[in-house]
Formats: sequence, structure tokens, C-alpha cells
Amino acid sequence: MVDQILAHRLERGDIVLALGGGVVGDLAGFAAAIVRRGMGFVQMPTSLLAQVDSSVGGKTGINSRHGKNLIGAFYQPGLVLADTDVLDTLSTREFRAGYAEVAKYGLIDDPGFFSWLEAHWRGVFQGGRDRVHAIATSCRAKAAVVARDETETGDRALLNLGHTFGHALEAATGYDGSRLVHGEAVAIGMCQAFRFSAKLGLCAPVEAVRMANHLKVVGLPTELHEIPGGVGDVDRLMTAIGQDKKVSRGRLTFILARDIGESFIARDVDAATVREFLAEELVRD
Repeated sequence: MVDQILAHRLERGDIVLALGGGVVGDLAGFAAAIVRRGMGFVQMPTSLLAQVDSSVGGKTGINSRHGKNLIGAFYQPGLVLADTDVLDTLSTREFRAGYAEVAKYGLIDDPGFFSWLEAHWRGVFQGGRDRVHAIATSCRAKAAVVARDETETGDRALLNLGHTFGHALEAATGYDGSRLVHGEAVAIGMCQAFRFSAKLGLCAPVEAVRMANHLKVVGLPTELHEIPGGVGDVDRLMTAIGQDKKVSRGRLTFILARDIGESFIARDVDAATVREFLAEELVRD
């Protein structure tokens, strides 16, 4: 893509327009960030996941064979245009995957929004006022966090709820979207984050069950055994987790939860405890 931009002699003042889902936005945004040390950039997200998550906040990232989103830059778009009507063109699976990121905002710090989703999720899927409300609420939630911590040195890490486990699952499946798409990985990852929190005595088990039940109701996967072809063994998952961008000086960082709507950054998490938890997860029915 960079070669094409240069071959067509686009200038620094020209605009790279990302019309598509999260992958398109990340790729185009990263190209805009590095060509001529920064070109104009506009996001026009066409998937639910991109509208509520990847197009907001200025993160761009592409995958490496070593892990998810390990190559990228912080680069804010000059404009984000989200047309909710285009979401009617998505497959049910893709829309459902994006819904995982919507639910995430309730799980992080807005229990009222999560309760609203439990009551109105069908309206979000059907379209209309409920869908617009869910998208607007999600965008406001993310924008508020990004405004406090644009380059992820603090609170912005909360937006990674479910992503430490989820990114490891994506890596374990070789980023094969026929087996697991990002939103599905995040759904399972969030369930694992809550179950891990319950195992550590941080969160009541009933809350882990409640949030998983909601994701199940909308049709999202919540367990490792639901991933076609499996994800390998504990060593494979731990290797992927070790490449997580939140790792600091070799120490693991997770976003865990004390309750629905009360997530927090847990630093220096014991790797042996994570390994034990994953071994239990691999044999869950």
C-alpha cells in the first residue's frame, strides 16, 4: 500500500481514506502515519466493530507472525464518518462479533449500559434507535478513555478487557477468520478474564456467569472448545500471551474485574497461575 501511495505521487497534504472494516482502517491508518511522516487520514468504518472500536482513538496496528498488532502507530484521523445503515450489509456473524466490543464498554465501567444491553440487545441487532444508542454510547465511552490517555500509558489499557486472552487465541488459530474472528476471540477472552478474576477471588463467580450468559444469548462463543480445530496446548497460548503489548519487563499484565462495570489493570500477574488457569480452561465443557 505504501508503494502504491508513493507510485501515485500522493503528497503529504493528500488524504488516505479508509473505507471498510477494522483491518482496512488499521492498514490505511498505519500507511498514512508513516508515509511522508504523516498524511491526511479519514476513517469511514463499515463494520460494527470498526464503528465502536478501531476507528475511534487513533490506534493503528498490523499483525506479525509473532503476535497481534505488534506493528503500528498512534495516529489520529482528522475525521470519522460512521453510517449505521451500512451495518445492514454485514453477515450475522460479523455483526455479532462487533457486538462483543459493544458489551465490553458496559463490562469495563458502565454496569447500567450492560444491563440496558441485556434488555435491548435484540433492538441493537434489528437496527433503529437502539442500535444508534448502543453505537453512540460505545463511541463516547472510548473517546472519554482516549482523552485521558491517548498513548496507552495508563487507563487506556482498560479497553483491552478480554484482549490478552483473545489475541492469544487469534494467534493460536493462525489468524484464520474462518475459525475465529476478532470479536469472537474478544468474547471468549472477556469470559476468561472474568473467570480468571473469579478464580483469584477478585470477582463473584455469579458475575462471571452472568456476563457469559449474555454473550451466549446473542450467539457469541464463550469457551475454548467452541473454536473449530482447537487452539493447541498451554505452552502455545502462554507463548502468545508473552507477546502481549502490555507485558512490561517480562511481567504479565491483564485487565481483570471485581464486578460487571468494575474492571481494573492487574500488573505483574503470576505466570504459573495463568498457566494453571489455561490448563483448566482447555478441559472445560
